[in-house]
Amino acid sequence: MKACLRGWVPILCCAMMAFFTGGAQAEEGEQVESSARSAVLIERETGKVLFCHNAHERLPMASTTKVMTALLTLEYGRLDEVATVGRNAYGVPGTSIYLGLGEQITLRDLLYGLMLASGNDAAVTLAEHIGGDVETFCRMMTERAAQMGCKDTVFLTPHGLPREGHYTTAYDLALITREAMNHELFREIVSTRRASIPWEGRSYQRILNNKNRLLTSYEGATGIKTGYTRAAGRCLVFGAKRDGLEVIGVVLRCPAWFDEAARLMDMGFEHYEMFTALSEGESVRVLPVREGTQETACVLSGGRLSAVVRRGTIPTLEYELPETLEAGQTCGDVIGQARLVMDGEILASVPLVLGETLARRDFAYELDRVMHSWPCVPQRIAQ
Repeated sequence: MKACLRGWVPILCCAMMAFFTGGAQAEEGEQVESSARSAVLIERETGKVLFCHNAHERLPMASTTKVMTALLTLEYGRLDEVATVGRNAYGVPGTSIYLGLGEQITLRDLLYGLMLASGNDAAVTLAEHIGGDVETFCRMMTERAAQMGCKDTVFLTPHGLPREGHYTTAYDLALITREAMNHELFREIVSTRRASIPWEGRSYQRILNNKNRLLTSYEGATGIKTGYTRAAGRCLVFGAKRDGLEVIGVVLRCPAWFDEAARLMDMGFEHYEMFTALSEGESVRVLPVREGTQETACVLSGGRLSAVVRRGTIPTLEYELPETLEAGQTCGDVIGQARLVMDGEILASVPLVLGETLARRDFAYELDRVMHSWPCVPQRIAQ
């Protein structure tokens, strides 16, 4: 049964992501006070906004820009590709991993230098390798953000150094990070405290230290990126996972960035939990089959049915299914829907699919059935 679900997984996932992302945009979340100029906390799987404060205000975001730089690199590049450091990257201002002019380095190593040590030279090298030039890459960044539903984001640099017209919002940056966290390597990099990468021409390696102190001070922390310029102030994209609930948060222009991030996540884990009603492939019903070669067939959940709910509340599980199944349908066909509902609001839904192919009765089947049911009279063989 699991095998027939496999072909539907990409379609079901896209449908579920579209549903949840749309819900996140319509849902403002609970308004809270914050020491940040702008802040948001979302649940990663569904995109539901839990808490927000001026979440749609356009602001500069410093090096948190690099979340998008990393995302595009993962989507367009191959990790073992080798990039060559050009003149635009060599000696770029701000934080650096001290790439040498003409140095050759893999995209994987550049990503570690980008996200752990916040190398601006790594950002430019990646931009030129993926986009051909920085301007083209930044246009790609902005277009990709728009595809994710980011309505208030424009990228003019791949690193976040101050530039007029380069901005995002806490909400948009949370959406971008949510997408990036779907990549296992991104998750691995941003949760790494310390790493080393080759240093061409040296007998020793570059040592990279993650500047996000939540990784050592906050239970379940998953990363993700710090950023600071005088114009943008302290900016932080952060996340954590506890008891099946994973959150992503953003604070922009926040003096007490790590403390405020911890406070917002504490509120999230205190007030919300993930409620799971069905697992992918779980049997939900056995229904009768009309004109088929079998009397009944099993209906399965086409995905995991989960929703973020306030602690202590239990949503209602509803099924939309026909009374009987028609023969001729194929394993994996969508024949209904399961929903989690609370106070009249649909929190989440998944398709319900057939767990097996339903063969029709035909002449050959009826003939075989008759032959097998015909009484067989044993004949005495003459001696």
